[in-house]
Amino acid sequence: MRIYLHIGLAAMGAARLQDVLADKREQLAQKGYLFPRAAGGKNHTRLFMAVTDPDHIDTLRFNRGYITPEKQQALYDQLAAGLARDVAAADPKALILSASQLGPSLARRSELERLHALLSPLSDDIRIIAHVDEQGRALARHYAQQVLEGRRASLDLEFEMAGSKDWWDDALLDGHVIEPDKGQFLEVQCPAFWLDYQRLVSHWESVFGNGSVTLRPYDEARFYGAEATEELREMFGIEETLGKAQPGSPDAQPSAASLARSRQLNDLILRLLARTDRVLPRQLWRKFHGEIAIDGDPIHPGELAEISKTFEAQNKALLKAHPALTPESLKRDRARPGGWSEADPGNGYRASQYLLAFRWRIDKATREEKKTKIADLEQVNGNAAPPAEPEDGLSQAAKAIMPPLAVQNFHKLKDSSFRPHNKLGRLNEEQPLPPYAPMPPRDLPKGSTGNVIVGCMKNEAPYIVEWVAYHRAIGIDNFLIYTNDCSDSTAEILDRLDAMGIVHHRNNDNWKGNSPQQHALDQALKEDVIQNAEWIIHIDVDEFINIRCGNGTLDDFLAAVPDATNVAMTWRLFGHNGVRDLSDDLVIAQFDTCAPKYCPKPHTVWGFKTMFRNIGAYSKISCHRPNKLSDDFAAKVKWVNGSGQDMTREVAKNGWRNSKKSIGYDLLQLNHYALRSAESFLIKRQRGRALHVDRSIGLNYWIRMDWGDARDVTIQRNIPRLRAEYDRLMQDKTLAKWHAKGLEWHRAKAQELHAMPEFEELYQQALQVRLNGMERVAYALALDMES
Repeated sequence: MRIYLHIGLAAMGAARLQDVLADKREQLAQKGYLFPRAAGGKNHTRLFMAVTDPDHIDTLRFNRGYITPEKQQALYDQLAAGLARDVAAADPKALILSASQLGPSLARRSELERLHALLSPLSDDIRIIAHVDEQGRALARHYAQQVLEGRRASLDLEFEMAGSKDWWDDALLDGHVIEPDKGQFLEVQCPAFWLDYQRLVSHWESVFGNGSVTLRPYDEARFYGAEATEELREMFGIEETLGKAQPGSPDAQPSAASLARSRQLNDLILRLLARTDRVLPRQLWRKFHGEIAIDGDPIHPGELAEISKTFEAQNKALLKAHPALTPESLKRDRARPGGWSEADPGNGYRASQYLLAFRWRIDKATREEKKTKIADLEQVNGNAAPPAEPEDGLSQAAKAIMPPLAVQNFHKLKDSSFRPHNKLGRLNEEQPLPPYAPMPPRDLPKGSTGNVIVGCMKNEAPYIVEWVAYHRAIGIDNFLIYTNDCSDSTAEILDRLDAMGIVHHRNNDNWKGNSPQQHALDQALKEDVIQNAEWIIHIDVDEFINIRCGNGTLDDFLAAVPDATNVAMTWRLFGHNGVRDLSDDLVIAQFDTCAPKYCPKPHTVWGFKTMFRNIGAYSKISCHRPNKLSDDFAAKVKWVNGSGQDMTREVAKNGWRNSKKSIGYDLLQLNHYALRSAESFLIKRQRGRALHVDRSIGLNYWIRMDWGDARDVTIQRNIPRLRAEYDRLMQDKTLAKWHAKGLEWHRAKAQELHAMPEFEELYQQALQVRLNGMERVAYALALDMES
């Protein structure tokens, strides 16, 4: 007996073929072909659920109650017995199994081995069949399916991988988190690794044998027409006729605008599930998507041409290896001008408003779900760690602290395009260069407030004067600073700088809404200093604009990008550099070890803040960027990266981090000293963050931010002119007094925290974390994202 195993792929008409197989079940049996019911009525989902690794809980296992290893093993045993019984009773010449989840989900060799162990007692003659379509067309359909299942990331994820030589591994690196109670499933959140059809074939043949896999073209007209039975005959080598199939029609694709709506809602739902004990059934989740859907055109595969090009060379080889494939089946659609960007969700859509309206239904569903799943979830959550892979290549320090999932990530990173390195750009960042010359005063046009920084602060007293002096020295003309709930002398320092005509200080104690920062930014739009600005910049006091061209001034950079309206100032994350004690030395002099320039993961490393020309293009300032682009300015804005390269298409409407296509640091970067010294981190841990007031900063934050593999001293060329401006400001005795008081407060706070066991333990734990860049990326990817 031969076993034919149809593995999909996703969005390739498998459900249609299964319908026809079920309709022709009796006729097939008469001809010696068994399409068994033991594995499922049509789609053999029981087969799929039985063979995934115990920790690989997908939406089917979650929804149907096979969450724990014990229940899954019981399913496996039942299925093995059922298939053996059906085969013995029918004595067929061929067994046909079809599960559309097999190809798109079984990425681990251990799962294929589990599947092989289940089937091999029935026959050692097993043939694998998969239907494929050109990758751009396949991705457009599959992405829509993922979004309707809860995907939170846009197609930017796939565009970051465009051109990758390791698509399969790169995709899986993004889909590592499986937390069923939090709505996190690999099949939903992970990019489609299986679009690498060559790797798919070799993956399956490594277990089932060379030549065991056949690829066939997905032909929508044939599948849904009366000739679908002819496709079945060719798939399974059926010589006799099967008659005609009842014609059907494929599901209509959701509009691009609906997908934008659904994806934004998914992001908020996943945030809600992550921070609460709510559980959302997939059926209700999909119902929400139906309620917010609107009409419009779907995503056109031609918009994904850049991704399609990644596979063109291998597709030519596939045509030779799989005769059933035709050139037309793997020919990409004509590229659409402008490529892809996420559609406007339309009609003033706000996902937060819909989530608020849906909350009571989520709460009701949670109560019902917990009645049946709580015990299983608790068991899984208590034993969720997958087995660690061999630890070759890890430092001893990493072996001591990295959890199994981080170790797995490390080994995936080693040969992936996400492996961090410092080979990017033209600058030698470790070579000290002569100091920049002092910048002459800027003459502003009448009524103009020039280049303006708007920022928010809380308990930052030791760092304010340096930060203000530095940015004045490179060409910032004005500052609008909001403070809230300060206990040190931050407010007094800013009041004095306000009286000196250096900054505009606003009290933000009575903030409303989700965060003090967003409230301040909303209020800032009403201020004359913002309305009359030439350029507006929102950064924090631990962020320094590092201009690396000309004389290191803002004017030098802007001269290099004369037609830019928006500048994505990408973070360079600086670690604590071995500095333990809080000091009054300059921040930019103390800390010069940082993240490597090429570091696409984790997502925070390439985050950016925005400097934008005040032309009225955007009506809202948010944490990382301006938002709400006016239609009148859609064709007028030009975004550039830190190397001056155009990245408008990628971020004009949304996005707050660079991709592998848009990263660049040659002319400008934003030095981000998120930790400063270890004691400064301890104080920051105690007070929380301005934007995320409901989240504490623990060891996970240290792991994400304490970068030290690379060294960058380029900003230190500014020290002489910074020191000159700093000394000039500190000649004011009142300002100097409040600065000293603030430093004294922070030193006392550090000693107070050292005396508290919780904080002293955190301090010691942080100092014991010694990871290289790749280990840090692997560890960070294993952590729940805070931002």
